[in-house]
Amino acid sequence: MNRTATPVEPPAPGASTGHGHAGTTTWEDLVTSALLGTDRRTPPPSLSAAGREAPMALLDAAATETVRRRAGLRPARPAPRPDPAPDDPRPPLPAAAARRLALLLADRPGASGGGRRGTAPDLMELLPQWLALANAHHYAAPPEALPALLDAARGRTDLRPATLAFAGPRALWLARLNPEWRFALRATPGGGTTLPHLEDTEKVQQLWEEGLFSERVSLLAALRAQTPTTARELLASTWATERAEDRLMFLDSLRRNLTAEDEPFLEQALADRSRNVRATAAELLSALPGSALAARMAVRAGACVAVDHTRDTPTINVEAPHECDASMERDGVVAKAPAGRGERSWWLGQLVEAAPLTTWQARLGGRTPPEIVALPVADDWQAELHAAWCRAAVRQRNADWARALLGTPTAPEAGGPGAVSLAERAKLLETLGADERAEWVAGFIATHGLSEAFQLLGVCAVPWSAPLGRAVVDALNIARDAGSYPWSFSGVMGLAERCLHPSEANRLDGLLAIPEEPEDASPGAGGYWAEAFQRLVTTLRLRAAMAEELNP
Repeated sequence: MNRTATPVEPPAPGASTGHGHAGTTTWEDLVTSALLGTDRRTPPPSLSAAGREAPMALLDAAATETVRRRAGLRPARPAPRPDPAPDDPRPPLPAAAARRLALLLADRPGASGGGRRGTAPDLMELLPQWLALANAHHYAAPPEALPALLDAARGRTDLRPATLAFAGPRALWLARLNPEWRFALRATPGGGTTLPHLEDTEKVQQLWEEGLFSERVSLLAALRAQTPTTARELLASTWATERAEDRLMFLDSLRRNLTAEDEPFLEQALADRSRNVRATAAELLSALPGSALAARMAVRAGACVAVDHTRDTPTINVEAPHECDASMERDGVVAKAPAGRGERSWWLGQLVEAAPLTTWQARLGGRTPPEIVALPVADDWQAELHAAWCRAAVRQRNADWARALLGTPTAPEAGGPGAVSLAERAKLLETLGADERAEWVAGFIATHGLSEAFQLLGVCAVPWSAPLGRAVVDALNIARDAGSYPWSFSGVMGLAERCLHPSEANRLDGLLAIPEEPEDASPGAGGYWAEAFQRLVTTLRLRAAMAEELNP
């Protein structure tokens, strides 16, 4: 018989233990005797009559009563059985790969107790790469590994997308049964809800009008991926009745497959009562170089920037706006500058960032992007102007302007002609193709070393290309020969363990020996370097084995 039971509630202080007659020992009697001591508090008659010493009898009675309070059950209505877990039609993991997954999941951060890492690979750091390979082969997760996978993803948000893709529908089934895994439902659009066929317009309309917010977000994203016009029309049909925070989330879905057809709807959103909605609509319109907003921004920004030909060298003159009028605010310009920023430079940056980059070639004498970036800028406006062009190049995905602002990787200035920070330079690199990006970063490392390259390496495709891998290894070797401590480069070494192509392992064998230390070297640095390179080689060979085990 399918029955469930509920624990008996503990009796209130002073209540009978349930033996059913007056004079029975109560839980309060037992607690009072234990607190005061049997010498000061005469034990209840039911205990003293037991023929044993009072302290022992008291403890026995307390133990018995504790068990009764914890173990007592009352019949309850039978609970419905959970639905069976859904099937996963994907092929199972090869046996060797399943064993490898168990080892990776068994590794825990900090298990070595801190200090030197030694030569053992950090298995937990290899789990993201293992998951990416398994997902590329469309394998199903072993059912027995699902709890450990969900526990790992609960502690590391960066693991969640790949983990949930690998775990499949059974992860959502488990997440509905265990509150600690509810993140899986939040991370899945619609909380794992099955969407109707997008061709079934009646059910689509019903879900849009009656569904939960997460379901509606999921539906809009799915429609936007397949039929962008239908998604926009669905959103427009209820736009006026949506809450401001919901409108903002829905509007953000239009980033995918954004086209000129979206302009009329976005123009209407510029008049929205929510400032965040207006700002998002303006950002999306500025990403459409042919939009009316982009044209308005081009006029405003062009009025602020011109070439002065009266000087010996053509120079860019900048006259920043003197006010932020209502029309500028409607087009997404934020009037109030952040703390520490001048209002005029703040307004100028927003105008230039939103103007189409094609504006400047016509405005500045038909010059190419590299020629424009090379022009001197008067009155210390260069940093502000170039930073705004950087943001415009990233927003508009303009590779020509990104190259001009990045400059050559071998330039003496590590900051580049247009980037004011390495973080900005990393964003510019993301507009380039993977091969060009890797080649540029390799040249940068060859010129400037590794101390400023960490952020740039983070945007390069994995595994690193051969030229980039060689540049990193050569720079590490130079640092070793200079006698530097390897933990100064621990971040790059950790990246190399995960990102170097496994075929580089054989080329590193010559770096495993402890080198002779120069007189000015840090004491013991050679041993640390040998240990770090041994761990790197071991990790690369382990990654090669992982790939082989997952190869069908």
